[in-house]
Amino acid sequence: MASEHSVGFEPAERLAQDRDSVRRRFWRKLKRVAAHLPFAEDLLAAYYCAFDHRTPRHVQAALLGAIAYFILPFDFVPDMLPMLGFTDDAAVLATALRMVATHITPDHREAARAALKRGAEAGASQS
Repeated sequence: MASEHSVGFEPAERLAQDRDSVRRRFWRKLKRVAAHLPFAEDLLAAYYCAFDHRTPRHVQAALLGAIAYFILPFDFVPDMLPMLGFTDDAAVLATALRMVATHITPDHREAARAALKRGAEAGASQS
């Protein structure tokens, strides 16, 4: 239920409760838009941190909420708008990352870089 201080994040909060759906939908959307995301490495590091069993639950919840907002098909600024489409997603992610920055480890960052590299290599081999 929305509180008087709600700003429309309820769908992301509900989605974040379904970890399997977040995983599935995250990878599907990331493959579609990664080339257009200047914050792809941060997003992936957040993903790896959120699904790391060593990450505290409250940190996982914050990151899953930000990731769920990213994968929702609707948001404050439609993702298809050139130059502006992902600004709201970036702002939500940046806020979550600032809140939990000490929990994102070098291992999470390395996993993110490796995933981006694999994606770039797969894209190059398909062209």
